[in-house]
Amino acid sequence: MAEEAVAHRHLVMPHVERGMVVGLFGGSFNPPHQGHLLVAEIALRRLGLDQLWWMVTPGNPLKSRTELTPLAERLEACEQLATDPRIKVTAFEKTLGTSYTARTLEYIRSRNPAVHFVWIMGADNLAGFHHWQRWQKIATTFPIAVIDRPGSTLAYLSSKMARTFDYARVDEDDAGVLWQKRAPAWTFIHGPRSTLSSSAIRAAAGTMRQ
Repeated sequence: MAEEAVAHRHLVMPHVERGMVVGLFGGSFNPPHQGHLLVAEIALRRLGLDQLWWMVTPGNPLKSRTELTPLAERLEACEQLATDPRIKVTAFEKTLGTSYTARTLEYIRSRNPAVHFVWIMGADNLAGFHHWQRWQKIATTFPIAVIDRPGSTLAYLSSKMARTFDYARVDEDDAGVLWQKRAPAWTFIHGPRSTLSSSAIRAAAGTMRQ
């Protein structure tokens, strides 16, 4: 029932204006935490975003659905945490019938041809990025900003994605104009890092209940 209780405003794509620069920050957010918020704040500041879509996925193809808290609860938790009006919490992917990022990005681009998008991901996801469905298609759809995370600083040197698209790397000092670059284009942004992780929070909560 919780899945059916998702508010309509979360199931429609956020409103944007022509020429806006919009960051796309997707994930399970199970649960959302200050580490996610720190990534969002760094992205807003360093990339010069007008909006950041906090895209809460209904399900992660690489994770068991039994691990996920109901979507409506995750959306509510995200909104309580992310209070910056530029951050738009959304789950419009649920209406697309897909959990695959490549398809979602294609849909976003087709619906918003006059908007500049940047895909945002934490560096902890970079090492396994090549396991995502059509990962090279993702890299050639929108520019990508990889935000530093604890223990993942060297991922941009060793990951398959970084090696494959080494020629398309943009200097961090030019992060503010990344949205102007034609994909593939990506940059690695260093900055403050939070040691929090959703899996650690879930594990701690499970221990407390025992």
